[in-house]
Amino acid sequence: MGRADQKIIPNRYQVVPRTLCFIIHEDELLLLRGAPDKRIWPNRYNGVGGHVKPNEDVYAAARREVREETGLEAQDLRLRGVVNIPVDAQSKRGVMLFIFTAVALARAVYPSSEGAPSEEGVPEWVPAARLSELPLVEDLSTLIPRVLAMGPDAPPFFAHYHYNAQDQLVITFSE
Repeated sequence: MGRADQKIIPNRYQVVPRTLCFIIHEDELLLLRGAPDKRIWPNRYNGVGGHVKPNEDVYAAARREVREETGLEAQDLRLRGVVNIPVDAQSKRGVMLFIFTAVALARAVYPSSEGAPSEEGVPEWVPAARLSELPLVEDLSTLIPRVLAMGPDAPPFFAHYHYNAQDQLVITFSE
């Protein structure tokens, strides 16, 4: 099948692929505290991740984002879930989020410092028991416990996000 056969049909739903990774070391998670001037989720805690580039698969993108945002090499990188997030019903656009976990062999972030800031924010190790005390990105209070409860060989989950009439996030998981 050639490139011409890979047709993008106008007015069909289209998604931007993104990765999200939760890096684990013992009983802590490495989260990014968003920069105060960040366009989305300023000062909120999120996992590590970002856009998938045209020349890479989602696994390579997750590995790259971990390295770029934390200085760590992702160990034991595992796909944990895939979430369809419609963003704009009018333009039929959305995000397809690929959620991973990785293991940090040491607590170090960036060889020279604990939490070197980037334009994305500052990486911080957070005890899992303290997550409820932090200003998390809205979906993390649902995603993190689900991901942490998964066994090493558990298959990935599949989910869909939408907002109800009160503009509250609704997460539906396929069973």
